[in-house]
Amino acid sequence: MTSSLPETLQVRPATEADAAALAELFSRVELDVRGRTTTSADDFLTWFRYVDLPTGSWLVHDGDELVAAAVMVRHGEVPQFSAVVRPDRRGEGLGTALVELGEQAARAGGAKAIRAGAPAEDVNAAELLTSRGYRDARHYFTMKIALGRETPEPAPSEGVTLGTFELHEAEAFHAALNEAFQDEWGWSAMPYDEWRKLRLDAPDFDPTMWFVARDGDELAAIARCEELFGGGYVGAIGVRPAWRRRGLALALLHYAFAAFRKRGAPHVKLDVDSENPTGATKLYERAGMSVESEDVVFERELT
Repeated sequence: MTSSLPETLQVRPATEADAAALAELFSRVELDVRGRTTTSADDFLTWFRYVDLPTGSWLVHDGDELVAAAVMVRHGEVPQFSAVVRPDRRGEGLGTALVELGEQAARAGGAKAIRAGAPAEDVNAAELLTSRGYRDARHYFTMKIALGRETPEPAPSEGVTLGTFELHEAEAFHAALNEAFQDEWGWSAMPYDEWRKLRLDAPDFDPTMWFVARDGDELAAIARCEELFGGGYVGAIGVRPAWRRRGLALALLHYAFAAFRKRGAPHVKLDVDSENPTGATKLYERAGMSVESEDVVFERELT
């Protein structure tokens, strides 16, 4: 436990019952630094699947008021941390205390480094993190397309068909995902059994929102989608190296757009590394998407 927090404040781990309060706090901060927010309690319940709440979440209360919070995702070698402080409680050392707690937890788990994410507009977070030895490591864009009455018809390459994922393809989908993302910065392949529990056994798993491009019996490209952030969300889309430069990613995107439009989704979003090695940002722009917001990932080596 850190000694940086005033003794009048209480710190405890989050539970699923805190999703609404966390969404309200994160939304309040996002509105302050960005002027808009799309965060909801359902989004936090989804996020909680990646977090070991007893050891990777911290809620700071002043009496009954939630004034600051942080969560940590430990998948892979480098855990990623996100913390917020209520705007009217800045300057009290709460952000510093939460960062210290995150670093302590990362060290206790054997991590050699830690990453912290923040909106690009959040100068306070950037100043705090850089003062503690973090470097600006990567930028991510959230890209969005509004779905009108018409979406482009998917145009797969010759010999390739587009369709919906089938459960018997689970292991092939997992393998295709890891192959497609193996060169991505920060990517860490998840063992199949762990991935299956996280994805296929999730209570909100909807196989009709997962799409594939098939070349005979092979999965050439995959797209894992869901309803999130008030519309459609493409959680992952990738093409295996042997099938790249054949228009499969664009075709799968158009296929997903059409599926979400039929469901009445007002828009589709996705997140992408601004330095993606396959040029994904330009692909999404060709698909009609544009940058809605930008986030920064800071990184620090732990000693």
